[in-house]
Amino acid sequence: MVRRIGAGERGLDDGTGERARFSEPQGLALLPDGTVAVADTVNHALRRFDPATGDVTTLAGTGRQWWQGSPTEGPAREVDLSSPWDVAWFADRLWIAMAGVHQLWTYDPEAGTVRAAAGTTNEGLVDGPAEEAWFAQPSGLAATGDRLWIADAETSAVRYVERDGEGFAVRTAVGTGLFDFGHRDGAADSALLQHPLGVTALPDGSVAISDTYNHALRRYDPATGEVSTLATDLREPSGAVLADGDIVVVESARHRLTRLRLPEEAVRVEAVAHRTQRAATDIAPGTLRLDVVFQAPEGQKLDTRYGPSTRLLVSSTPPELLAGGDGAGTDLSRELVLTEGMTEGVLHVSAMAASCDDTEPNSGSAAGANEYPACHVHQQDWGVPVRITEGGADRLPLVLAGMDD
Repeated sequence: MVRRIGAGERGLDDGTGERARFSEPQGLALLPDGTVAVADTVNHALRRFDPATGDVTTLAGTGRQWWQGSPTEGPAREVDLSSPWDVAWFADRLWIAMAGVHQLWTYDPEAGTVRAAAGTTNEGLVDGPAEEAWFAQPSGLAATGDRLWIADAETSAVRYVERDGEGFAVRTAVGTGLFDFGHRDGAADSALLQHPLGVTALPDGSVAISDTYNHALRRYDPATGEVSTLATDLREPSGAVLADGDIVVVESARHRLTRLRLPEEAVRVEAVAHRTQRAATDIAPGTLRLDVVFQAPEGQKLDTRYGPSTRLLVSSTPPELLAGGDGAGTDLSRELVLTEGMTEGVLHVSAMAASCDDTEPNSGSAAGANEYPACHVHQQDWGVPVRITEGGADRLPLVLAGMDD
């Protein structure tokens, strides 16, 4: 280890590198002034580390999570963020992958402001003007001269942002939507990925893809429109960086970094190519009971110190699928009313629950058990294709944590 930044304890504290505290920081980006931006994911904040002074400061975020109805632009320290996952400097601003709300935001260091720059919070794969595009858990970012590359995890896609007149547009390079995934090389319009979490710009203009659930490192070449495989037998690669002509891959499931030589010719995968279509869930017309199942892990309790500790957001594609029950709330169960005459669609469900460690079984509160309990945020997004048919289910259970009894 060359240098450690942070006290090694959860928190949202600025100060010297030894005293500053983070909470599950994910992405880093070098800024033009030589400082480093940090996506401080569970703190819902954007931080900055200055290698020259060793100090850590907060650039954006309040420490609270953004939810529907909150401001989407304004002074950076006054606007809530939501689980920033990665950051990259592109087009004179810092772009932020906000995976949980399916958007890209930007931070303008000159103005000291943040704003929602791409995505509507609807989950899916829709290209076009940035403010009208749809994403599904955009998780990894990498910038080249004219494009910002995006690993859009839930659509199993690689996408990019480019300038379009006075604004920006979103395009898709690889991937077709929420329900098509697999491992297939070849032309980009037929190639398949599976839940990629990272992208890395390579010196030749191509892009390396951390193809997480395929346990592989893939490559997309914009010049040829081809997708190939650089390496297999990696365990849930989630990101990669270049180092002296090699590429260093984060193998999340092995808890290690693996250094690979970039081959001149990528290995083409044919034998394991497959295509997977997620099956639709049959539900009955009328009213559907949605239950998000959450049981706090042993030794933890729901954290109610600052109000409700759970949130649920429901929407649908097409929007007219639901006649009632969509929107945000704090109860993890609700009744959804299906529009008469609709036959199919996709339910988009986002749930969050916060729990804290409890050392006294009868304390009644996570906060009362320990003055400084370790707290945990459990969050999950689902895209559930449904088919409305007589005799279908009238209850839809989705497990956030625990078991559905």
